[in-house]
This record gives sequence, C-alpha cells and structure tokens, in this order.
Amino acid sequence: MHRALDSNNLKDALKYSAQMLSELRTSRLSPHKYYDLYMRAFDELRKLEMFFREETRRGSCSVVDLYELVQHAGNVLPRLYLLCTVGSVYIKSKEAPAKDVLKDLVEMCRGIQHPLRGLFLRSYLSQISRDKLPDIGSEYEGDADSINDAVEFVLQNFIEMNKLWVRMQHQGPLREKEKRGKERNELRDLVGKNLHVLSQIEGVDLDMYKETVLPRILEQVVNCKDELAQFYLMDCIIQVFPDEYHLQTLEPLLSAFPQLQPNVDIKTVLSQLMDRLSSYAAASPEVLPEFLQVEAFAKFSNAIGKVIEAQVDMPVVGAVTLYVSLLTFTLRVHPDRLDYVDQVLGACVKKLSGNAKLEDSRATKQIVALLSAPLEKYSNIVTALELSNYPRVMDYLDNSTTKVMALVIIQSIMKNTTCISTSDKIEALFDLIKGLIKDMDGAQDDELDDEDFKEEQNSVARLIHMLHNDDHEEMLKILCTVQKHILQGGPKRLPFTVPSLVFSALKLVRRLQGQDGDVIGEEVPATPKKIFQILHQTIEALSCVPSPELALRLYLQCAEAANDCDLEPVAYEFFTQAFILYEEEIADSKAQITAIHLIIGTLQRMNIFGVENRDTLTHKTTGYSAKLLKKPDQCRAVYACSHLFWTDDQDGIMDGERVLLCLKRALRIANAAQQMANATRGSSGSVALFIEILNKYLYFFEKGIPEITNTVIQDLIELIRTEKQSENSVADPSTEAFFASTLRYIEFQKQKGGSIGEKYEQIKTTT
Repeated sequence: MHRALDSNNLKDALKYSAQMLSELRTSRLSPHKYYDLYMRAFDELRKLEMFFREETRRGSCSVVDLYELVQHAGNVLPRLYLLCTVGSVYIKSKEAPAKDVLKDLVEMCRGIQHPLRGLFLRSYLSQISRDKLPDIGSEYEGDADSINDAVEFVLQNFIEMNKLWVRMQHQGPLREKEKRGKERNELRDLVGKNLHVLSQIEGVDLDMYKETVLPRILEQVVNCKDELAQFYLMDCIIQVFPDEYHLQTLEPLLSAFPQLQPNVDIKTVLSQLMDRLSSYAAASPEVLPEFLQVEAFAKFSNAIGKVIEAQVDMPVVGAVTLYVSLLTFTLRVHPDRLDYVDQVLGACVKKLSGNAKLEDSRATKQIVALLSAPLEKYSNIVTALELSNYPRVMDYLDNSTTKVMALVIIQSIMKNTTCISTSDKIEALFDLIKGLIKDMDGAQDDELDDEDFKEEQNSVARLIHMLHNDDHEEMLKILCTVQKHILQGGPKRLPFTVPSLVFSALKLVRRLQGQDGDVIGEEVPATPKKIFQILHQTIEALSCVPSPELALRLYLQCAEAANDCDLEPVAYEFFTQAFILYEEEIADSKAQITAIHLIIGTLQRMNIFGVENRDTLTHKTTGYSAKLLKKPDQCRAVYACSHLFWTDDQDGIMDGERVLLCLKRALRIANAAQQMANATRGSSGSVALFIEILNKYLYFFEKGIPEITNTVIQDLIELIRTEKQSENSVADPSTEAFFASTLRYIEFQKQKGGSIGEKYEQIKTTT
C-alpha cells in the first residue's frame, strides 16, 4: 500500500488498503488486542486520507467519483472504513453539504452489526467527523437546521454504539460473563466520547439540551437495561455537560435514577452530581437564587427517597452515603436553612428505623461523616443542638462509635472555644456525649485501653470547664445539670470528672463571695450555701467510689472556699468529712503522710473558726500526726503542726507555749527515732531530724515568740554536735551540708545586724 501511495497509484492503493482493512474482520482477538490492531490501521488510514486529498486536488480523480469508487470494495467492513475516509475528504472539499455526507455515513455503518467490529467502525466515524460537524461558527455550517443535523448525527451514532457495546455482554458462554464485563469496561470511552462531542457543539444551548439532547440520551440509558452502561453513561452526562445545564434540567435527570437497574451504583453518581452543583454554587454565589428557584433541595430529596424506595435491596451504607452527599450539598448551598439540614437527618432516621444498632463499619463511618458535617460547617455545637433529629441519628451508632462521635463533638467545642451557656443546651449536649459519661447497655469498658479511657475522661473534664454563664442563677442550673449526668458515671469515671465540677462550682462561689441566705424550697437563688450543699453531695459520691485521697483534697478545697465566704459551720463540716475519710478510708502510710500535711496546710490558712472549733480541729490534727507509723514521719508532721498555733495575720493565733510544746514533742520523737535505729541497726542513724527541728526553732525565733530563746537554740545546736560526734553516728554528707548551711545562716543574720542580728548575737556557732 505504501508503494502504491508513493507512486500515486490510486487503483493499487485502494486494493491494498482494502486488504489491510480486512484484518479488522477477525473475531479471534480480545478487545484489548483488537484495539491495538485498530490503532495501527487508524494510522495507515490517516496517510490514505492525505493521499485521497492530494489526488482530488491534482484532479486525478474527483471526490464524487472516489466516493463512488470505494463502495466497490469486496467486503463490507473495509468498504465502510474506506467510505468514511473518503467521506472526510468529501466534506472538506465542500462539494456536498456536510450534513448529507454524515447522514449517509452513519446510515451506511448499520451494515456492520458485529458488536466489536461495529463499535470500532463507529468510533472511527466519530473521530474523523468531530471537526467537520455543521456547527454554529464552523466552516461547514449550512442552513438554519444544520445544527439539528449535527446533533442528530452524533446522537444516532451514540445510540448505535451503545447498543453494540451492550450487546457484547450477551455474546459467548455464560461462564465468561465476568471476563466480558471487564473487557467492556475497557471500551467504555469509545461510547462516552460521543457525549463529549455533543457537549462541545456550540449550537447546543440550554433549550436544545433540555428539549432534544438530554431526553434522547436518558431514553437510551434507561432502555438499554445494562448496569455497566447505565452507571457509566449517567456519570458521563454529569461530567461532560455544564453545571448550569444540570441545574435547569434537574427534574428529568433525577427522574431517570429510580428507573435504573437495581444493581447500578446510583449513590456514587448522585453524590457526584450533588458535589458538582454544590461546588458550582460555592464558586459562583450569584447563581444561588437559581437553586432556590428550581427547588434543587426538594428535588434531590425526593429523588433520593424514590431511589431508596425503588431499590429495596440497597444496603444501609448506600442510603446513608446518599444522605451524606445531600447534607453536604445543603450545607454548601443553603447553610442558613437549618430546617433543610434537620430534614435530611430526619430522612436518614426514617431509613434507619426498624434497624438495631449499626454493625456495618462502612455504614457507621458514613453516619459519623453525616453527624460531623454540621459541626465542621457551623463550627458551633450550639447550632447542631437545635437539630431535633441529630441525637436520633446518633442512637443508631454502636457503643464504640458513639464514643468516637462524642469525642468529635468535644474536640469541636475545644477547637472553636464554644461557650455553652444554658442548662437546656447542656442537657442536650450531655445526651449526645452520654457514651463517655456513663456505661451504655452492653458496653464493656474493661476492654478499653487505660490510656484511651483516661484521654476520653480528661476530654469530658475539659468540657466541664468550658461551661459558663455570667448569670449566677443560670450557672447554678448548669452545675446541677452537669452533676446529675456525671454522678451516673460509675467508679471508674468519677475521679476524672468530679474535680472539674467541684472547681467550676468553686469558681461560682468566688463570684458570689459575701452573699448568703437560707436555703428553702427548690427554687432558690444562687448562694454559696446552696452550692456547698451540691459540692458536699458530689464529693460524697466520690468518697464512696472509693477514691478517698482525692475526696479528702476536694473537701479541703471546699473548706478553704467556705472560709473565704465566712461560713464557719460549712467549713467545719468539710473538715469533719476530711477527718472521717482519714480515719476510715486512708490506710496506706504514704497516703496518710500526704493527707496529714494537706490538712495542716489548709487548717493553717483558716481564720474563721472560733476558739472551740479550732481547738477541736488542731487537737485532732496533732493527734493524727503523732500516730503515723514511722517515727521520722511522726516527727515531721508534729513540727509542722507548730504552724497551727502561730499565724502572721492581724487577727491570727499567736500561742507561743503550744508552738514550743509541738517542737519539744517533735524533739522527743526524733530522739526516740535515734534510739530505735540504734537498737535495731547498731547505729543511731542520721541527725537530719534534729537539724530540721532546729530550722523550725530559728523560724519561730525570728517571729519573736518569747518562749523560744537563744538559750533553747544554743542547747539544740550543742545536742546536734553531740549526736554527730557519738561513736554510733553515721556520717552523711548531705546532713553535714544541711547543718553547715544552717550555721552559716545564723552567722549571716549576725553580720546583717539590726533587731534580728542582735537576737542572734548570743548564739555561738563554733565550738
């Protein structure tokens, strides 16, 4: 053929080209291999077309004669390929209207009804004609009806190609059905290119698309009854035609979806349509009124309902995915219409009704996406709380996913620092996050990783700190609502959540400081007394968990707050509860040490107690200090109690005798500890306790307590030296440094002079 082309031999060129094209008559090749063969033939046909054009230009043969001549080829397939090739030259020569030639070609191609051969033949026709359509503004434009002819040509070719493509599925043995499906899928672009050509025709305006193009395409899509073809072609329609066309033809387009085959993946195609239109609205805000005008939301909502109704076997995940896409569309196009958002959630609830908790992980994931979308859009949980169907959708989640969703809600609140300021909204919020607050039916918290559990409960604790209202009455209602929910949390959760509630309540107490009133009836004003009652109930629940160390700390915090509010009976009651916990619940010796020092520190700061109450509490505290298990711990607790009898406040206690009594008692215990060490280990141990007591003496000496004189301090220094020099004493570098530092401090005060320096003058630090 090439030699014939080079020698300008038309007769041989036609002869050999027909032989070459006869290779395309084979039925032995797979579609993939046939495509390779077709592409090689296509390249040769382009050279042949250039040869034909040159022949007609030289006048060797007129294009009309050539058009007639190629029709004498022996086999129909080569004849039609040659006819299409010459037809391309014929149209370019403009010796006949393009519409007539194209009509002739598309009709002649009916001669090949073998699915694979016919599909590629029509694909060739589509390729050589796409730049020769009688379109508006084209050099081949004819009379006023030529645009209709162009559209009719492409549509007719598309319809015939689709029929051939669908027919491929039904040829061959049943066992190869899946294989044929894969092969057809590889050829889908041959059919889809026709729709792309249609979308590029300038003369196809909205009216023509609405009246002619779309109805014809949809008719073919619905009538072909082939799952692969219906899915692909619906996707093509959405992808190739403009968004404004889709918006104006929503009704006919959406009406086709319920008519598709049951196994067509409608959710994907519908979701893409909604995504495209919502992106269109986001990119061009000026078109938003058109969405309202055509009632886009209502049409999509109705279409989804009909699709779900028509496809009774559609899995739950498919239906929920559709509602996720509809909700995304609604939030982007109509963000101000909360009623639309709630309507989508309500439709989802209706679909899920009758089902138990979702077990399908994919469906669960889509539900989480559905519930997360309003949070991401509005960045405000308060808006989501206004959606009546929001909690109803959450009810269908399994326990683990309910927790995940609850964490998403809390993280949204934290991220956007949302202030939830009414008890009603907090009630609704805690209903949403109940999976984190209490044990759900059938839930197994034991299976949860400890770290994950701690993180969950810390999130709830942080949330409680976010709840605030400047109005005292409303804030009290908020605290009562939170208390009601968290007390259902059980022994594992209360240690995490109760402290947050306690400190939030104490914050309100500080704001109300100075107000008081008797608590009568249910509806009472917010007063410190009322809040302390709530706190007492809350901490009491914690002490029953049991978590006595934490409960004791919280009782002491409340006692200090009651002190600042001048509520002596309340403060005394909190101390009483702390002592009861210490006596009955705290058995660990280390925990006892920590607790007694906390009690001492808190009691030292209290200035509200009368003489009788204070004596009772200090007596109890010193008694507990002396009963600790280890002598060194006893000693340290007892000398710490000395601070209970001397405070620097204007109206503070200044009882030097009892301070001295505590310090002397601490010395006796330290001495007993030395003797015990000597008896058990053969050495008297460290003198660190004596040095610590010496430092306490120096502290109170500087405070001016008359009972602590320089003689007492001098005797204690000598005692320490004697103990250090005893043969049973154990050398300890840290103790040596501690004692040396203490002596240097005395010397420093001497050198400093003044009233303090004079007091230190008579103390000798050297032997």
